[in-house]
Amino acid sequence: MRNDNLKSYLSLHLIVFIWGFTAILGALITIQSDFLVWYRMLFAAVFIAVFIAFKKQSFKVAPKSLFKFIIVGLLIALHWIFFFEAIKVSTVSITLSVFSLGAFFASLLEPLFYGRKVLWYEVFFGLIIIAGLGLIMQVEINYWNGMLIALVSIILGVLFTLMNGKLIADHDPSVISFYEFLAGFIFISIYFLFNGSFTADFFVLTANDWILILILASICTAYAFTASVKVMRQLSPYTVMLTTNLEPVYGIVLAFFIIGGKEKMSTEFYIGAVVIVITVLLNGIIKHYRKEDEL
Repeated sequence: MRNDNLKSYLSLHLIVFIWGFTAILGALITIQSDFLVWYRMLFAAVFIAVFIAFKKQSFKVAPKSLFKFIIVGLLIALHWIFFFEAIKVSTVSITLSVFSLGAFFASLLEPLFYGRKVLWYEVFFGLIIIAGLGLIMQVEINYWNGMLIALVSIILGVLFTLMNGKLIADHDPSVISFYEFLAGFIFISIYFLFNGSFTADFFVLTANDWILILILASICTAYAFTASVKVMRQLSPYTVMLTTNLEPVYGIVLAFFIIGGKEKMSTEFYIGAVVIVITVLLNGIIKHYRKEDEL
């Protein structure tokens, strides 16, 4: 790819592959969704804190910024809880197909956050994605609950992503992530204290769950985040955007081969999924050429 470093490009594909694998881990870990997110945010915060200390960076932030990190941390925690719950009540494939609506919601909300006009082709492609999702929902009616939960998750995801887009301009990404993960962990802990979730059984996990949670928190969260920031500084925006859009593809394919069983969807599901993926890629291509024309 033009002007791209091959090593960075391969690293980006690895990161996107890891993000796709996150959904698989959520399906394989047997504890309930809010417990899973508590462990994920705790260990991810610890891993990133070690990384920041190793790099000898400062943890110091202004109180105003810290308040913003706390709000975003709560959104991230809720986003992940709904994400994993959607997987557990439906399937990885269903959840990731609904997540393709993120581009549509971003096209509507981004102008409000950044003061730009709504782009007609973003809305148009968003409507096509909704049509593809409608085809999926029509034939996979048994998973309606999972689809609705995934819808809430992606809306929360778009909100915290847009907020982070502003925060990252003035703060180090690792420091932002540390405080957001820590805040989410604290929020969930307070909730658990009030509803009595912290029992002896809470901390009794199978060896398999411990291994998968540590992989989720270290590789799929702490590592993938810091590595993605580094890669995005070396590759063109078009390359990053186009490659990231492959996350649902990786996740659905991995689910089919690793989990099997209920992950084997109907023919109509895959037709709808293909429509969604092609639309998202076309959106990236149009963005690329529009930016070239503006240069």
